[in-house]
Amino acid sequence: MTKPAFSITRRSALMGAAALPLAAATSSTAFAAAEMLGMATTRFNRFKLGSFEVTALLAGTRTVPEPQSIFGMNVSPEEFAAASATANIPTDKAQFFFTPTVVNTGSELILFDTGLNPGAISGALQAAGYQTDQIDKVVLTHMHGDHIGGMAENGAATFANAAYFTGAAEFDAWDMSGNEGFEAKVRPFAESMTMLDDGGSVASGVTAMAAFGHTPGHMTYMIESDGQQLLIAADFANHYVWSLAYPDWEVKFDRDKAMAAQTRRRILGMIAADKIPFIGYHMPWPAMGYVESHGDGFHYVPSSYQMMLNG
Repeated sequence: MTKPAFSITRRSALMGAAALPLAAATSSTAFAAAEMLGMATTRFNRFKLGSFEVTALLAGTRTVPEPQSIFGMNVSPEEFAAASATANIPTDKAQFFFTPTVVNTGSELILFDTGLNPGAISGALQAAGYQTDQIDKVVLTHMHGDHIGGMAENGAATFANAAYFTGAAEFDAWDMSGNEGFEAKVRPFAESMTMLDDGGSVASGVTAMAAFGHTPGHMTYMIESDGQQLLIAADFANHYVWSLAYPDWEVKFDRDKAMAAQTRRRILGMIAADKIPFIGYHMPWPAMGYVESHGDGFHYVPSSYQMMLNG
């Protein structure tokens, strides 16, 4: 019988076992010295959509207390708590995300929304490999502060070489409002801003879609390339459970709450039926997923590796 090339004797086994506690202690001591680094996540998510390249940017995240002061304002605390428990999320706080998106068409860079302030959007762009002066077009889905905040600071434009686009109805609604954010961030660009109606084009393959209710002229944008589609959804639905599973629940920041609910049902029904992925500005990072019809509402399905297969 051939002698095995490797064998363990009883003596060597005992000696090895005796050495284990010392090795474990040494290893434990070394790792215990590492400092706690705190919670962290990626800053961007990039994927192919046909011949386009899409980059979602994490331009900020924060914890918000008492979410029922924002979502489900027309239901009882008991109903809100039961729905939240079913989804395994707390009722005392929620996490908000802020997700501008860059679409590279191959000939130009188009940025959808600008985040809370110039520093946040500039940092997110830099993390993704872009500079602010590379942006060719800036599209404002609507005029809330967390979408226009990065446009300018102290009168200086953040995107020095960009053209600007927004919905005509949205601009008109804010034009005479006297809103300080609008006056500081959007008014300086009014003369050079292209106003879009439903179906208007930002570029070939980038089409405005009316989604009124959250604000008077809120727009989503359908991105299409080589037969593939993606919806830049902005704020027509702001929470993956409280807005999707319960589209009739009222949301504090929806200007026209009844119209916003109708818009949610219409758009969610469309993207569920057509299996179109979407990037929601406030969806859990990386903010992209699909929608399935579920009972009287809808169910959010986070994307996994689908878009990685396009590369």
